[in-house]
Amino acid sequence: TFIIQCLEILYTSCLSFIIYLESDGKILQRSKRGWMWNQFFLLEEYTGNDHQYVGKLHSNMDKGDGNVKYILTGDGAGTLFLIDEKSGDIHATKRLDREEKAMYTLHAKVLDRNTNAELEPDTEFNIKIHDINDNAPKFAKEIYFASVPEMSEVGTSVATVTATDADDQTYGNSAKLVYSILQGQPYFSVDSENGTIKTALPGMDREVKENYQVVIQAKDMAGQMGGLSGTTTVSITLSDVNDSPPRFANHSFRVTAVESTVIGAAIGRIKADDPDVGRNAEMEYTIVGGHDIFNIITDQITQEGVIIIKKPLDYETKRDYEFRVEVKNTYLDARFIHGLQFKDYATVKVTVEDVDEPPVFTRNPYIIEVHEDTAAGSFVGVVSARDPDADNKPVKYSIDRHTDLERLFNIDSVNGTITTLKALDRETSKWHNISVVATEINNPRQTTRVPVFIKVLDVNDNAPEFAMSYDTFVCENVKAGQLIQTISAVDTDEPLVGHKFVFSISPTNPNFTIDDREDNTANILTRRGGFSRREMSMYLLPVVISDNDYPIQSSTSTLIVRVCACDSRGNMQSCNPEVLPFSDGLTTGALVAILLCVIILLMIVVLFAALRRQRKKEPLIISKEDVRDNVVSYNDEGGGEEDTQAFDIGTLRNPEVMDANKLRRDIIPEMLFPFRRTSPIKDNTDVRDFINGRLQENDSDPTAPPYDSLATYAYEGTGSLAESLSSLESAATEGDQEYDYLTNWGPQFKKLAEMYIGKSPDRET
Repeated sequence: TFIIQCLEILYTSCLSFIIYLESDGKILQRSKRGWMWNQFFLLEEYTGNDHQYVGKLHSNMDKGDGNVKYILTGDGAGTLFLIDEKSGDIHATKRLDREEKAMYTLHAKVLDRNTNAELEPDTEFNIKIHDINDNAPKFAKEIYFASVPEMSEVGTSVATVTATDADDQTYGNSAKLVYSILQGQPYFSVDSENGTIKTALPGMDREVKENYQVVIQAKDMAGQMGGLSGTTTVSITLSDVNDSPPRFANHSFRVTAVESTVIGAAIGRIKADDPDVGRNAEMEYTIVGGHDIFNIITDQITQEGVIIIKKPLDYETKRDYEFRVEVKNTYLDARFIHGLQFKDYATVKVTVEDVDEPPVFTRNPYIIEVHEDTAAGSFVGVVSARDPDADNKPVKYSIDRHTDLERLFNIDSVNGTITTLKALDRETSKWHNISVVATEINNPRQTTRVPVFIKVLDVNDNAPEFAMSYDTFVCENVKAGQLIQTISAVDTDEPLVGHKFVFSISPTNPNFTIDDREDNTANILTRRGGFSRREMSMYLLPVVISDNDYPIQSSTSTLIVRVCACDSRGNMQSCNPEVLPFSDGLTTGALVAILLCVIILLMIVVLFAALRRQRKKEPLIISKEDVRDNVVSYNDEGGGEEDTQAFDIGTLRNPEVMDANKLRRDIIPEMLFPFRRTSPIKDNTDVRDFINGRLQENDSDPTAPPYDSLATYAYEGTGSLAESLSSLESAATEGDQEYDYLTNWGPQFKKLAEMYIGKSPDRET
């Protein structure tokens, strides 16, 4: 550092004697005016305490008598650069950094100190900052991440890291970088010029060491002594390749399985080790040569071999099994398969354990046939089950009654013989599906169910009958031998050879004959013509139908034949019998009229009974002569809460503000005179006490009705304007009283005024 500072001072001193002028590409030492330099060089990062000397301006006009003044303008003039007005010396006021600004352009003037007149023209010159090595190389990241496959050859490129130097790359070696590796040998190396990291050691195995930390240094000054440097860390991971085959840690496995294991269930797992990872560690397990009872599949998540059951195990039949399992990688790398066996083998031994098994039926299911005419208690069939265990414990049988709700069958609990409890009918049910349960006597929890399908065989026990209900008619104008109906029959039995029905009627029938068509149908023909509704409106024709099964079953069905009026084409027009007058009875019209009269009388009786049930409810005040209370009756129903026009509810809350002239607008009141109310005396204490007392009595009365009622009391109170109306307390006779004031009391006392004012004197007592 001391040597560099000395060189800087010497270089700066020499600059004051060097003159650079640019003219036509040549460097001249002096202009014709002979006073100006057009370029100065200044070292950056000056560390001295005083102002750094830059250079000196001198004009030939300066005689040294102090009459010349130097003026400096331009970049940094007055702040970064100062000039001595008398001597022309230029100084830098602070340290300058070339990386911030490499050149400053300034203008110099020479003035007469006394007159400020320009002695020389304005001249431009540059101050260039000369670079020094003050910036260390820097990497873009503090840590880099890279990977390279394991077992890579020497010289395999891993990653490239580069650093930058802010110093001037065109001047000297300040920005010339050299890369080197500080940590990571002997595994990796770095190219000194471009920073490329390469493998330096062959056979690097990820399974031995996976991660490496490599420290790379970048140094300027071409790596020479005194240069600045920067470092970065590169984390290198060896990626996996399939260079390791799978291997069983143990080449013999023992597995146990109970004989009750269901098909497809797993009984054990085996595992081979593969130090590789990812797809390079994926394995496949197989049974060498295959196996009838067992199979092995690969668990793709755990890479284990899962042994499963293909067929049921039976401890009593075979207890031990042995087979060989092969494991191999799914994906192979051709670079490493030479000389290595990428598979391994292991032996698996399976031991079957005994369990208490439920009974086993000899068949599943059972199908039994029985004739429908079998009597109750008859033999149906036999089911058989045994205990598959070596002990061969005894078994008992039962029928699940949920499958035989009608209790048609029974089973012997010891030998499994099924018998009937009731007679069977094939026409009711052709099949009966029941479940038979076999249970170990010593262990009732061990049970087995088997379905038993009982088919009821047909027996010819049902006679044939008409296939449908026939609507048969014969025309009055029919001729003999004419077809009037074709009939057929059905039979609920099902003979093996099919149905064959025979139709017949009485050969002595004078009206009809039958023609059996031998295809289970028959034609009904007329034997004669000239049928008449007056003589006979309906004929009943018995038809005998027989089958050909054994035993033969037959039945007689009756065919109803109506006599109808027909047109010339044989189309029916009317089948009603002709109306004939009764010689000693009523006609049909008379009967209809009588029936209508009866209906009308019944309606009148019902209407009268309904009217008697409607009774009008008696009003609270029956007579209008009752003047005890001032009650106005309107006889209408209120409109509820929304009825705001019929009555002002505010009057009930505050009687003192009632409008005396306000009448209801929805109906015409019974009172024709306006209502006048005298302001009540506010201090009616006795009336208030009287009402409160009666209210409490009614509230506490247990015999009071459970609804609102009106209680009227003839109590006027001590403050009544009318005083007492009783004659008991009157000192004078009735004739001494004047009742004219009653007319002023309003409509409420109108009746009372008429009674007393209009009374005749001869009637007074």
